[in-house]
This record gives sequence, C-alpha cells and structure tokens, in this order.
Amino acid sequence: MTASPKSRRRVLVSVAGVAVASLGVGVVAGSRISSPEDAAAKTAPPSASQITVPVASKTLSSKVVGRGDASFDGAVNIRVETSGLTTPAIVTGKVPAVGSTITEGKALLEITGRPVIGLAGVLPMYRTLSPGSKGPDVLQLEQTLDRLGYDPGTVDDEYTLSTSGAVEQLYEDAGYDAPEPDKQLTQAVDQAKKQVDAAKKQLRQAQSQLKAAKNKAAQAAQSSEADTTVQQGAVDDAEENLADAQDARAEAESKAGTPLPVSEVVYVKTLPRRVDDVKVERGGTVNGVVMSASGASLVVTLKVDAETAQRLKAGMTASLEVDGTPIAAKVRRVAKNGNQYDVVVAPNALTASQLALLRDANVRVTIPVKSTSGKVLAVPVAALSSGSDGASRVEVLRGGKVELVPVTVGLSADGFAQVTPKGDAKLSAGDQVVVGK
Repeated sequence: MTASPKSRRRVLVSVAGVAVASLGVGVVAGSRISSPEDAAAKTAPPSASQITVPVASKTLSSKVVGRGDASFDGAVNIRVETSGLTTPAIVTGKVPAVGSTITEGKALLEITGRPVIGLAGVLPMYRTLSPGSKGPDVLQLEQTLDRLGYDPGTVDDEYTLSTSGAVEQLYEDAGYDAPEPDKQLTQAVDQAKKQVDAAKKQLRQAQSQLKAAKNKAAQAAQSSEADTTVQQGAVDDAEENLADAQDARAEAESKAGTPLPVSEVVYVKTLPRRVDDVKVERGGTVNGVVMSASGASLVVTLKVDAETAQRLKAGMTASLEVDGTPIAAKVRRVAKNGNQYDVVVAPNALTASQLALLRDANVRVTIPVKSTSGKVLAVPVAALSSGSDGASRVEVLRGGKVELVPVTVGLSADGFAQVTPKGDAKLSAGDQVVVGK
C-alpha cells in the first residue's frame, strides 16, 4: 500500500529531529572529554612570582639582648681575727641591721667595747702592727691612711711614729680612743724621760762648777786662762750623757707609739657595702664569720655563651628595662663561670623607686655591640645569596627581569645586612630585591 505524500513529510521531519538531537548530544559529550595532558595543564598551579622587598636606608646596630637577675654586687664574708684578745670576744655593740651600709673608716661592730673598723684592702689583718713593724701589711695600711686623707709620713713598708699619728686620727674620726701601747713600753718611756731629766741636772751642775772655777780664778787675779780642765771635762761628759739619754727617750717613745691591734681592723676588698646577713648578736661570742655583705651598688647579671662573651668587654654602654622604662647602664665586668660567662651590668644612677623595682628582679638587658656610622643600604639577610665563586650578591627585579648585583656585606643586625654594590654595579634605596619565590 502506497503512503500518501502527507505521511511521507511527517516521517522526514521526525528523522531530521532525531538527527539534530543526536548531533547536540555528541557536541555536548565531546566538550566534556579531554586528554590526560589537557587535564594536567588545567589543574597545574600558576607560575610562581618573585617575592620582593625594597632596599632600605637605615642605621644598623648589633646588640646582645638577654635577661638578668638583679642583686647587690660581690657578696663577701667578713671575719674578725680575735686571736690577739686576752678576754673572750664578746660582741658589745654596733651590730648592723640587714640592709644597712658599712662604710670605710667607720666601726662595723664592737667587740669587748672596742671598734672593728672597716678599711678597703686585699690583705687581711693577721698581726698587730706597731712602731717598728715592717712588711706588705704595713704598706697597705699606710696607702689606705694616705688615701683617706691622714698623713702616715713616707708611704712605705715601715710603721713609724708618723704612722702612729695617722692611726690616732683614724680612731678619733671613728669616735673612739686610740689603742694604748703595751705598759712595759710606756714604762720604758717614763724611765727614759727620768734619765733625760737626770742628765740635764748633771749638765747644769757641771756647767755651774765650770763657771764657779772660772770666777774663782778671776778673783784671785790669776790669768783668765786658768786651768779649768777638770770642770770642762765634766761639762763635756754631761752633754754627752744628755745626748745619749735623749736618744734613748726618742727610741722608747717610738716603740711606744699607737699600735693597731689585729682585732680592731677588718679589710674588705671594696667599700661601701650592703649588709646581707648578720651572724652575731649583742652579748654573743665571735666565732668566725660575723656578717656577709655585698657591694652597695645594685647590678644585673646575665649569663652568655663563650662566643657572645668575646664580643663584650667592661665599659660598654648598656640599657636596663625597668617597668617599661630604659635605664642607662654600663658593663662592669665579664667573668667566666663554669661553662658560661657572667656579664655584670651596673646602672649609672637609680631613683629610690627604681631601686625598689630592681631589687631581686629579673630584667631585660640590652648591650649595643657595634653600629654603622649613620644610615647605610640594608637588605634582609634572606635576600643574600652566593655565586659559584663564593661572592655575595642580591637579585634585583628591574623591568620584570631579575638582575644579579654583586655586593660586599657589612654589619648584620636584626635580620638585616649592610650591603655595598661592587664595581660598577648599581643598587639604591627602594630597589626591589628578591627574598623568595
């Protein structure tokens, strides 16, 4: 049976519609299918770009920063040598309070009613000194007396009457009577004085007899050159005896000069000092250490390694941070302590409130070690690299291109390094240097 023309047109339209639909599906499916290479290209990260920072113009300062403990400097134990006492070493007064200050030339304690005077020195008192004594301890005493403004005569290693006079003045200024010499020595002086008086009397008698002999000869109308040999001889002998007696008295007085008892002076390396602890009490007996004392000045001590210690030395300026406020200070000393080094820093001056805050505190310490003379070109340390020859260089981004600029590296501090372009190379503040990618 033959289809009508109208039916054939409907069939063709249907076939065409199916074809168009199939083509659309194919196009969509084709757009969703890609090769492995295309897929990798689409999922790969974008190309890295350089991370740059500008070259800075700044002053660099290398410094040591750390934390240290505050304390009073140089604690020492103070001992009194009491072996020279003939009575028990009883503490009778002047017991200091913890926190008080002991000063040079003043009594830091009383034992058996006598002062123990503090003096600055290295050698301890190990014997009683008196006129005629010689040695390094005498030299130390005379140097100390001279420094304190007393006159010990020629500063040497011999204890003389001049030394005695200076010691007397020391005691007087401390508020005490000077020590008495041994009784036998004072008795010898008294006896020598009597000998001088007797010799003077003998001389006066001899002179009187000589004068009488001469007058008698003149009255007898004899020659004025009458024989008075005997009387003149007596005068000569009396003058010689008087000179000997006076020499003996001077020697006796010299030996009987003011002594310095071993129990009445204590030498401490430096004074003044702060009393940290007291080991005795009034009425007690001295037996060894009587007190411990540290330097009157407060210091801060921080510990550093050997490499850091080599960069530091006494006299360097420093800064202490107290309650957010910087306090000017100086390095007092750098000393080895086991495997580390102690850096002792002392503030230049402290107010009462700052002293209260610092006492026994742990504080931040900054010690400038080295700095540039004014502003220099500086880049982050991360911007530096080395070429095949080992020379330093930086990468400068100019016009979208990286240029290698050789540089000389100077001081490094706070993550920056001083750089100077070599030869004809150009580098200026504001240039962008590569620090990463």
